[in-house]
Amino acid sequence: MTFSLRAIALAGATLASPAFAQDAPASDDSIVVLGTRTAGRPATDSPAPVDVYSGEDLMARGMTDLPRALQFIAPSFNYPRSATAPSAANTRAATLRGLSPDEVLVLVNGKRWHASSVINFNNVIGRGSAPIDLATIPLAAIARIEVLRDGAAAQYGSDAIAGVINIVLKSDASGGSATAQAGRTGAGDGALYVATVNKGLKLGAHGSLNLTAELRSQSPTNRVAVDSRYGRITGEQGDPDAMDINTALNARYDLGGVELYGDATYSHRRSTSPAQFRAPGISVLYPNGFIPHIRLNQDDAGGTFGLRGAIGGWKWDLSDTIGYNDAQFLAKDTANTSLGAASPTRFDAGGARYFQNVANLTLSRPFALLAGANVAVGVEHRHEHYSIRSGEAASFTGAGAQGFPGFNPPSPVSLSRNAVSAFLDAELKPVTIVTLGGAVRYEHYSDFGSAVTGKVSALVKPASFIALRATGSTGFRAPSLQQSGFSTVTSQSSGGVLVNVGTFAVDDPVARALGAQSLKREKSRSISGGVVLTPGHGFTLTADVFHIKIDDRIALSDTLSGAAVTAVLRTAGITNASQVRFFTNALDTTTDGYEIVAGWRGRIAQGARLSLNAGYARAKTDVDRLAANTVVPALPLLGTMALDLLTTAQPRDKVTGSARLDLGPLALNADVVRFGRFKAISLVQEQVFSAVTTVDLVADVKVGRRFTFGVGVLNLGNVAPDRIVDRALSQGGSYQYPEVGGIGTNGREFFARASMAL
Repeated sequence: MTFSLRAIALAGATLASPAFAQDAPASDDSIVVLGTRTAGRPATDSPAPVDVYSGEDLMARGMTDLPRALQFIAPSFNYPRSATAPSAANTRAATLRGLSPDEVLVLVNGKRWHASSVINFNNVIGRGSAPIDLATIPLAAIARIEVLRDGAAAQYGSDAIAGVINIVLKSDASGGSATAQAGRTGAGDGALYVATVNKGLKLGAHGSLNLTAELRSQSPTNRVAVDSRYGRITGEQGDPDAMDINTALNARYDLGGVELYGDATYSHRRSTSPAQFRAPGISVLYPNGFIPHIRLNQDDAGGTFGLRGAIGGWKWDLSDTIGYNDAQFLAKDTANTSLGAASPTRFDAGGARYFQNVANLTLSRPFALLAGANVAVGVEHRHEHYSIRSGEAASFTGAGAQGFPGFNPPSPVSLSRNAVSAFLDAELKPVTIVTLGGAVRYEHYSDFGSAVTGKVSALVKPASFIALRATGSTGFRAPSLQQSGFSTVTSQSSGGVLVNVGTFAVDDPVARALGAQSLKREKSRSISGGVVLTPGHGFTLTADVFHIKIDDRIALSDTLSGAAVTAVLRTAGITNASQVRFFTNALDTTTDGYEIVAGWRGRIAQGARLSLNAGYARAKTDVDRLAANTVVPALPLLGTMALDLLTTAQPRDKVTGSARLDLGPLALNADVVRFGRFKAISLVQEQVFSAVTTVDLVADVKVGRRFTFGVGVLNLGNVAPDRIVDRALSQGGSYQYPEVGGIGTNGREFFARASMAL
């Protein structure tokens, strides 16, 4: 038991903030615990929009990782497949409603999960964020996913500006499955092999243990064209060469009126990503040029241990959640040109670590007041620590290792902070057809002060087949420790030219001399309203509109260059970087949009069942305020490239459609997704990229009582984003595609799989 949990238990007054996740009937995926602390209720009775996706639905599609599966069924969810650089390709951004990945709160079994230690410093969606890596949790371990599309900071804590994703792990005490899947792209590369085992076990007469293990091996893909300078393929752009080992467990035991529970995940990732091609003459060690490669070794672990029960009519839940992410980098197939022929070709480039501990207690009780009421109270203590380990001296000396100069912060990075919070969450039904809700939370950060957030909600159901709902809320997000302390030099493409770019913490003298100011917390205000139609016969339809205003958004500044930058770097004695960037609160934004989700399921003939689902989401973000650089007015804090990544680089809208037909032992699944247009700068010129539509087809057949075999094709039409219009400006025109938008560049993929019930 950690010190935080002991302190709370001894104080006897600590009351938690995660979702108080009462067990919902496993057979009904429409029953949700997200967005409410009452007994689980149907998603259609929620005052805020909640989507529910079963683990079975996610696995049916042939996608082998959670965020990619969600990308093709959740209309408001986006998961761009950034293809190069170790940060962008290995901790890809997952977003809701077109906002940033760190403005989405992720829970596992109702408990706050931890972020990655790897901050995304490339020119892709999520630039400057340290997102939560959803791909570390094996699909086979998931019972269901609940997606709350609404601001919920007052209910669940900071970061829940765009919404909340709750991952509910399987808890079955029996059964299970073993699955093997193999596939490759239509181009013949990207061989993928996945083996998964899930098994439920009894723990004596009063407990259960559910275990999952997954091994995933991915060969690289490459979609570059011939380099016009040399008449040959010189670069690499695609998925990295990777191997993932993911495990999960979920356990509970009835102690007689008190339940002991716990869950844990562990993931190890080893991947190799390319940097851009270095031309002949850059290093004497590679007379024909070379492609530096960056090896990432990442360990990610998390888990919760807790007790829950009831006393005096109150349900209580006391728990402690730990999260840890460690990323270590190795630069290979490269050289430090400052060292000439004496340069090594492999370098320890250092790494980063992030640790989080959350201790909490929640009390919840229903009251027989009017037509019904519920009150929940809680407190939480969160401790975070972030550190950067420098690479070996040869990795950052002089020009540094080509492709990935080793970490070498001007001063050691080892940051810690604590946050405490307390909340009150209540619901009241003054009459049967009306549900009113309200929540208020006080939160105090040791480094960013205090904030109070609130939320009100209402659901009116004048008839059994229709409901009207609305919410209003405030929220905030403190700068992450990664954003406060990250500092390094990396090789980047700037206007098609490779340069070394220094990212400096905001309190570094270099950053201060170029306009950096102390970071502030983001503040948000959001309102939403919608209608729910449930006319019966298996049909549901929801339509919601939303308005989200965020002040002082945290972003990574533009890459600053010029005489003023050169002079500041020279004064600071920095020789391995020619351009500079830092974090800033330089803009306010407003995001408006709407979402429509419809579904129908039913029997169409004897032994034949059909399920149809469709969704549409649209979000548009406008800049309300853009701060000027008061120190060096000629250098804008955020230029067109950085602003596009925040506002227009994700698809402006998205259409999802799916159909599943079950005919006895045969199951057919089809998905059609249209990703709308987007706008971004890949090199120099701003470009509008066209909408694209993908089609996925999967067929499974059950043989006997235990075996199932399936085949599928993903991206049947072999579609890809538009090519970059000014690609000739960089690398001989070999890099063809953008790394933003909503779809990757692999094209058509084929797979086959076999599963055995255990």
